[in-house]
Amino acid sequence: MKKRISLSPAAHKGLKATLFVSLCSALTAMPAFATGANNPAATTGTTVWTKASEIMQDVYSQIISISTVTAVVCAAVALLLMNFSKNGKTVDDSRAWLKRIAITWAILNGLGFIMAYVTPFFQGGTWNP
Repeated sequence: MKKRISLSPAAHKGLKATLFVSLCSALTAMPAFATGANNPAATTGTTVWTKASEIMQDVYSQIISISTVTAVVCAAVALLLMNFSKNGKTVDDSRAWLKRIAITWAILNGLGFIMAYVTPFFQGGTWNP
């Protein structure tokens, strides 16, 4: 007689989620080609690292544009709640959220500043003023 293994609902959900993530990552995987004879980018000097750098810069610029719009909308909601609420707890919470939004937005833009203006000084692992 076969013995059945029963999983708890939480373990069952976790197993399904793990399977789903692994299948999705396998289906969306794309091969990356370095320079080679059959690669048209080989003649232009494009490598995997330069292409990855271009992609990361594009993704970062998209994140910054989305985060700026999101920060403005969230800050507007927080300011409206802070100005028109009669509840003191809501005003304090709105002020705290407004501070968090401003700090997060400044950190994201600070990373862009570091990447754009500071890292060229350290190209090749040495200081290049």
